[in-house]
Amino acid sequence: MKKPHAISRQNKATVSGRIAFQHLDFRYYWFARVLSRFGTEMLNATVLWQMWMLTKDPFDLGLIGLAQFAPFFLLFLLSGVAADQFQRKHIIALCLGGMSIAASGLFLITITGTDNRLSILAILIFVGTSRAFQAPALHAIIPVLVPKEHFANAIAWSSLAGQTAKIGGPALMSALLLIGIEIVYGVVVLLFLTSAFLATQLKTNTQIITKEPVTLELLFGGLKFIWSRQIIFGAIGLDLFAVLLGGATALLPIYATEILNVGEVGYGSLRMAMMIGAFTCMLWLTQKPINRSGGRILICTVVVFGVGVIVFGLSTVFWASLLALFVMGASDSVSVFIRNLLVQSVTPDEMRGRVTAVSSVFIGASNEIGEFESGITAAWWGVVPAVVVGGVGTVLIAALFATLLPQLRGVDNLNPVDLARKYR
Repeated sequence: MKKPHAISRQNKATVSGRIAFQHLDFRYYWFARVLSRFGTEMLNATVLWQMWMLTKDPFDLGLIGLAQFAPFFLLFLLSGVAADQFQRKHIIALCLGGMSIAASGLFLITITGTDNRLSILAILIFVGTSRAFQAPALHAIIPVLVPKEHFANAIAWSSLAGQTAKIGGPALMSALLLIGIEIVYGVVVLLFLTSAFLATQLKTNTQIITKEPVTLELLFGGLKFIWSRQIIFGAIGLDLFAVLLGGATALLPIYATEILNVGEVGYGSLRMAMMIGAFTCMLWLTQKPINRSGGRILICTVVVFGVGVIVFGLSTVFWASLLALFVMGASDSVSVFIRNLLVQSVTPDEMRGRVTAVSSVFIGASNEIGEFESGITAAWWGVVPAVVVGGVGTVLIAALFATLLPQLRGVDNLNPVDLARKYR
């Protein structure tokens, strides 16, 4: 029989929406995720600023995204198999170690004055390679850290970890940038190393390891599974095009310096605004998760995201730009929550790494290719037209998916057990 005080703690955690934190492994995972995302957000924001200060060329801002996307695209089949055939906690720790080495490289070329377009892009390719293997392991491990009944809460808190870092990362970067770029990179190295240590503390051993030999069928298993499930294909594809076309964040240095004229502090504020919106909404979801009308809500939030991109692109007023970014962040967090819940609930654990790898390359890495697309179109058409056209495209894609994928639109109950039973 449980002791009264143990029951009281459990009820309190359940009511407050913190039930996932009852599990020690999830606590280690959550803090490791917060710190690693802090480092990643700070690194990305700093590199964008550094490249803009060096070259003043929008195309180079796009190359930053491409340098990190290329490894995702080339390696996602292998990284997915690795996440299913090896302990995901070990992969996470090794990849974080690799990212600390890359951040050290950025620190060194900065303090020695050897930073240039080629040296920065070369190091970012190494960052992209580490992230390519980290991403499927990082996302696929969540279901083995908590019981199924706590899974939705763990997904919400995991997403909140990312949003927390997306807020705090640019804020800390903006403050440290006033001291020096090399200081930012030094802090990033420490964040990655600490996160790697926390990842080594995970004790869970319930992951189902795939023992199949590496064949083409195994490599393409994730793609085949996604293609055969309309709701997963639709959720991933919808977010892919939304992120790809709505990659306005790559152009924030230009908006900060040439359109809104707000400088370094304003640049950090612009990056924070979108993340504050996401953080606020995701915090709400930890307490009040979406249970019904999941498909329709997913499509509507992508439409709202697209409208926010359009408003931001047209704005020349700082507070209006901040508000548009806030709305973009809030709507994006809802779609991320629903997509992750759908993908992780429907996919069996023995192939979760491969499916998550596909999701990572088409969603996570689409952030980088979206930045590349924004850089190219900004160089071709100008900054404002590039952002506005991307927002319009996002709205049109959402309408197209709503029409062509009725099963996605019709998803109602978001209970993980019921989703697995119905769609797996």
